[in-house]
Amino acid sequence: MEVILLSIGKIPAGPLSESVQIYEKRLQHFCKFSQVVLPDIKVQKNRPEKEHKAQEAKSFRAHFNKGDRIILLDENGRQSDSLGFSKQLQKWLEAAPKRLIFVVGGPYGFCPSLKSEFKEHWALSSMTFSHQMVRLFFTEQLYRAYTILNHLPYHHQ
Repeated sequence: MEVILLSIGKIPAGPLSESVQIYEKRLQHFCKFSQVVLPDIKVQKNRPEKEHKAQEAKSFRAHFNKGDRIILLDENGRQSDSLGFSKQLQKWLEAAPKRLIFVVGGPYGFCPSLKSEFKEHWALSSMTFSHQMVRLFFTEQLYRAYTILNHLPYHHQ
């Protein structure tokens, strides 16, 4: 199965980017994992936040295909510990979508139409993180979930 992390805006070269790449490489052992990074949509003073989010939603939708399972990573989404997330990942894998796509919103979050269209929303925390940091936290948690499912000694209880 293909698992994709879809987001907006590049991570500058450096330790954060390198850390994400470490988990990307580790994930290849379990699934076909990739990141799709869309270009930043520039924040403009004269463009309302609503229009900015709508433009991001349009960019995201252009990457969705029939048969994809879309999960929005949103600070107001469902929260879980690592074991709970691994159990949910197992359910998603058993449902056998063509692609499992996790989406990281831009600086203003998700457009309401995107949130209503795709009902699965997951939060990494109730705290707000930059979308660059979310990529690291998410790739690590996805790797952790796969190690839990495969009974590998990465996660300690």
